[in-house]
Amino acid sequence: MERYGQILLIAIPAFLTLVIIEKMYGWLRGEDLTPFMDMVSSLLSGMTNTVKDVLGLSISIISYGWLLSHLALFQLESQAWVYGLTFIMLDFQAYWVHRWAHEINFFWNKHLIHHSSEEFNLACALRQSISSLVNLFTFFLIPAALLGIPAIIVATIAPLHLFAQFWYHTRHIKRLGFLEHFLVTPSHHRVHHAINPEYLDKNYSAIFIVWDKIFGTFQPELPHVPPVYGITRPVQTWNPIIINFQHLFLLIRDAWHTQGWVDKITIWWKPTGWRPADVARKFPVHHIENVYQFHKYGPVASVGLKSWTCAQLIAMIFFLVHFFGHLAEIGSPHIFIYGAFLFVSVYSIAEVMNKNPLAPWMESVRLLLGLGLFYYYQGWFGLASLEASPVLIFLCLSAGTAWILQRYDTPDAAIHPSAGTP
Repeated sequence: MERYGQILLIAIPAFLTLVIIEKMYGWLRGEDLTPFMDMVSSLLSGMTNTVKDVLGLSISIISYGWLLSHLALFQLESQAWVYGLTFIMLDFQAYWVHRWAHEINFFWNKHLIHHSSEEFNLACALRQSISSLVNLFTFFLIPAALLGIPAIIVATIAPLHLFAQFWYHTRHIKRLGFLEHFLVTPSHHRVHHAINPEYLDKNYSAIFIVWDKIFGTFQPELPHVPPVYGITRPVQTWNPIIINFQHLFLLIRDAWHTQGWVDKITIWWKPTGWRPADVARKFPVHHIENVYQFHKYGPVASVGLKSWTCAQLIAMIFFLVHFFGHLAEIGSPHIFIYGAFLFVSVYSIAEVMNKNPLAPWMESVRLLLGLGLFYYYQGWFGLASLEASPVLIFLCLSAGTAWILQRYDTPDAAIHPSAGTP
């Protein structure tokens, strides 16, 4: 937990810097492909995911350590080629986990967040799940366990493999020549994130595109079919916590209301998007029919709202740096209390961004929670009262400004720009 927190202290500033560089590059070229509110929503999603991971809020049904102790036929040593082999095996696992997340109704819930942005940029790479509380896919590493690849090597390569998937979430890099033949490139991944009929359910590979070519899911980017991004049932919110559980709630509701007992059981394992006919008629869900004419989500954001949101983002970064940098000192169960405060903060901030009429009340709840924590700890999780006083000042200003924004910031309808035409 502490080691992962230390890694994140390096990774988060690096990713944030690259996101800002991409936005500035687009702005200077006159093609800003990273809308501010969408970017903040993506960053908030990344924050919730990292907090969840650091807190260890997930379990594995079968751990790699268990597989290793029961199945190993050999015992490989820590050599360079073993690290390379481990990387390839993790990539093979990633292909199938990713593919099943797209193709099976229940598993789509844990991956929907990553595709929820109607843009495609480095920020949306940070939209990662907090709803994947149970890991069912460790069995894909049985080949590694049979070879006796040490668990420490798998644990070392896994975050590197994940971080290596960040760079290709961009529209600014076109094609990369011969690399297109064996690596996942921005062009390949644009196809994967697109909802055009030609592109749906293609290019699942994480690092090596060869898996898609072997298993028949490869699709090159077509010059006459520009990708349109998002999901066919748009989420219509900036709130990453809501997005993380939207599909699951739909499945639960459909399973409850359908009259067919077989459907109640099989809905979870049906192809993604499948709904029983009776509930589909009774409870229709908005679905994009024409990807070239749908309307993107985006409530009009005033300068005041954007400024408030920017201040919240900066504050959340400071909270995370303090949280990840002092895990040992804060200790358990206090890190879970801190984590809960961060989740409440993300939810409240996103609802202000959504212009939810109840958002100022949510900010008031966050303020009261902060006041309670400040009183209980006589400061802020290891920080003395005087050192932590900026936290209280910020929370007071934040809640007060949320009420002012509700009073004077016109609650306009969402901007709905056209998705474009091919």
